[in-house]
Formats: sequence, structure tokens, C-alpha cells
Amino acid sequence: MGHGVKLNTMAEKMELKNLTPMVDLVNKEILVPDINRPALQLTGYFVHFDEERVQIIGYVEYTYLEQLEKARKLEIYTELLSHKIPCIVYSRELQPEPELLELATGRDIPVLQTASPTSAFTAELIRWLNEKLAPCISIHGVLVDVYGVGVLIMGESGIGKSEAALELIKRGHRLVTDDVVEIRKISDDTLIGSAPDITRHFIELRGIGIVDVKSMFGVQSVRENQSIDLVITLEDWSRDKEYDRLGLEEKYTEFLGNRVVCHSIPIRPGRNLAIIVESAAVNHRQKQMGYNAAQELYKRVQENLTRKRN
Repeated sequence: MGHGVKLNTMAEKMELKNLTPMVDLVNKEILVPDINRPALQLTGYFVHFDEERVQIIGYVEYTYLEQLEKARKLEIYTELLSHKIPCIVYSRELQPEPELLELATGRDIPVLQTASPTSAFTAELIRWLNEKLAPCISIHGVLVDVYGVGVLIMGESGIGKSEAALELIKRGHRLVTDDVVEIRKISDDTLIGSAPDITRHFIELRGIGIVDVKSMFGVQSVRENQSIDLVITLEDWSRDKEYDRLGLEEKYTEFLGNRVVCHSIPIRPGRNLAIIVESAAVNHRQKQMGYNAAQELYKRVQENLTRKRN
């Protein structure tokens, strides 16, 4: 199967009870982040039925089924379960009838139960599935949460990305991932970065080896994932290259079709990278809040020139 979410993972995350214990959840996957409340299907209308979606039975569907004659109800259950649906989830701890559970077990379709109200459960499940099933790429870099701004530090191997991250962690910021960043596109303007399970919370420092950030600096020094708001590319300083000194024009880089603001930082001995990254993050936040230091300076210079002319 393609890139999907294991049903047992969903059941654990959403705290779902398996009402069909004979049905194994481990080898089943959900491939789409959408859900369906099968209201029309329970009336017998199965045209355009999205059978690959999680099916959720809420209070309205449940009370409709309660007033159906037994024979008609069995017809509907049989038709619904003849489709290859990933699972049925009953909300509000509603209890499905033994006939449905028996049919579902025979067809190897899990029936699950949640204590949550239908709307709250649906919203949380869609959000979580969207994150898990989002398009994903892996890139080489370091992702750090600096004052709530997700800063992705990129640059050639050995330029000092991990060292900069370590100093930022010592200054109270949080590591998301070192070396490999898994980027997921959650929406057209949101990218979320996280660590591969195997390297989570570890940093590799040349000459020292692997450092476990979580055990050295505590749980407050790491986080599981973070939106990518700003990219900082570290590069060797070159006398011949022109560097942006005002920052009047934003430069961007692109991941999975989404644009992210990008700064190129030239590296020379003696430059404190952590403070530069911190300053870039604060500057980015100011811009988000409507204050642009470069434009403010430009405005002051223009006003000064106008006064001198007059």
C-alpha cells in the first residue's frame, strides 16, 4: 500500500476502543484524510459513496437506525459492509448492535468507539490525518524553535549548523531535529518539520560524537514538531559576493510548492551564529506584527533628505 496511517496508530492516538477484537488493526491503513458520516448511505443511497474514508456514526445516524425495522436495518448493514471501508467509529460511546459487530467481524472491518462528541472527534481526526498524510520530503538541515519561530538552518556539511543549534539550546531555545528534517505540507501556507524517529533529540557534533539533547538539557529543550517560518542558509564568506545589508526585499526558498522567507548568512571566524539566528527570528516576528526595521530606516533617510532640500 502507499503512504498511509496504520489503523492501530489512529486508535491509540484518538483513544479508540476496538469493539471487534477479532479484527486485527495492525495491517490496515487509512490513505485519505477525509471522513464520512454515512447518513445518506443508511437510507440506502450508495451512489458516489467514498468507501476509502473513515465512517463515523454520530447521534443522528444512531437514532435513525434505532427506528428502522430489523430486516431493513440488516439490509443496510450488509450493503455498508460490502464496501471496503477502513473502519466505522461510533461517537459518544454509542453501542452498535450485535448484528453489526458480527457482520463487521466476518468482513474483517473494525468497529471502534470514542467517548468524544461527534463534531469534536471529527475535527481532531481530520486535523491529525491531514498532518500524517501530508506530502512529505526529507532534507539536510537543522530545525530549531527560536522564540516560537521555526528556523530551518541549512548549509554545506561541516559549516556549523549543529554547533549553532547547540548554542541556541543553551540559550533556552528548543531543538526539533538535527541533520535530517522531514517536511510535511499541511496547507498552502503551512509547512511542519519534524525529526525521523531514529534521530529524534540527538545532535551530532564533529569531534565529540552524538549528544542526547533531551537528557542533557531537559524536556523543555526539545519539541516534536514545528512550523517552518524562516530559512537561514549558512555559507562561507566570500570577498567577491554582494551581501544584503538592508533587507528591504524579502528573498524566498520553496519546499513542496510553499514559499518560505530565506536569509543567506556569511560565516567568518568570530561571528556568533546563535545571536544572528536569534536576531533574524525576532526581526521576522516584528515583520509579522507589522514593523519592518529596514523600511523604517529607509523612511527616516528619505525624510532627512527632504528636510535638507527644504
